[in-house]
Amino acid sequence: MDDVTAAGPDRPELQQAIEAIVESGFTGVTLRVHDERGHWVGSAGVGELGGSAEPPTEGRFRIGSNTKTFTAALVLLLVAEGRIELDGPADDHLEEFGLDRRITTRMLLQHTSGVFNFTGEYHEDGTVVPGIPWQGREWVENRFRTHRPEELVRLALSKPARFAPGTDWSYSNTNYVLARLLVERATGRPFADEMHRLVLDPLGLSDTVLPETSPEIPGPHAHAYYRYENAGRQETVDVTRQNPSWISTGGDMISTTRDLHTFVSALAGGRLLPAPLLARMCTPHPKAGYGLGVFVQDTGPGGVTLISHNGGIAGHAGLMYSTPDGKKTLTASLNYVDDATMSLAAAYQKATHTLTATVFPTPRPDPAP
Repeated sequence: MDDVTAAGPDRPELQQAIEAIVESGFTGVTLRVHDERGHWVGSAGVGELGGSAEPPTEGRFRIGSNTKTFTAALVLLLVAEGRIELDGPADDHLEEFGLDRRITTRMLLQHTSGVFNFTGEYHEDGTVVPGIPWQGREWVENRFRTHRPEELVRLALSKPARFAPGTDWSYSNTNYVLARLLVERATGRPFADEMHRLVLDPLGLSDTVLPETSPEIPGPHAHAYYRYENAGRQETVDVTRQNPSWISTGGDMISTTRDLHTFVSALAGGRLLPAPLLARMCTPHPKAGYGLGVFVQDTGPGGVTLISHNGGIAGHAGLMYSTPDGKKTLTASLNYVDDATMSLAAAYQKATHTLTATVFPTPRPDPAP
């Protein structure tokens, strides 16, 4: 783990980028960049509504679906140990669920299993098939309830599959809850213990937390909020404390921008996985550019390939990008007021585009002679 604690060279373009994100509606932003110019960390906005202090640059936050990248890395390390077969039936370890025998471990990690997404399916024609409540007043009032991973899986398997295994791609949180249970059944040990043994402890990720059912975010952190309608009025609630078992390994982990940098740099740079498994992880599905727990993004002609994953969960979001050699990374946290209408969705997309374009600029072509 690197021991840099102070911000590096003055990078006004980075500070301007995060200030623009705050102006677009986010409560606060923390950004960390490691590149050929050294490292830079900064923040903008506030860590708490009504406050004046900026988000802590070393603060923890809920990283949402970045959890999937950690989970995929762990599964692949167990493949390397011979505990799990990447192209073997997941049902070999998960017989209690009666999974389709065609579903492999690889399909779970790449979202090609076709298994229903327990947080709901959103189809191209606008049809929505709901899953567990994760928005609105119902979720807010029940945000401390405990959900067992098995409960989430059984809910998903009670619904029709979206497609036959291996025939299409569709993002499903259920895949990664199944991956968690696969780890536990294959090793006979708790998921958190295996994550510490193979990923967190070897990389020195001491600020990364697997909360299980705990509602707390230990140490300094920015606050997360949720807005919903109640009797015709808009209510805004601090949802920093919540029981994240409702999303499980679909997005429950807590980390810092520093730990995300250390993780994605080691992962992309080949210091965590054996080279053949890293190559498989970074081979994208043609429909969505998704490998095994990572997006593989081409920034365009003359640009760079980025290994990435982002994630959001009820007022917290995390961004994680690296070049394939692990030498240039962008990690960020955002805190904001979430709502069922996803009113910040467009601003979020613009924010990620702005940050990646600033940190990983596409070279301009040489002028014509």
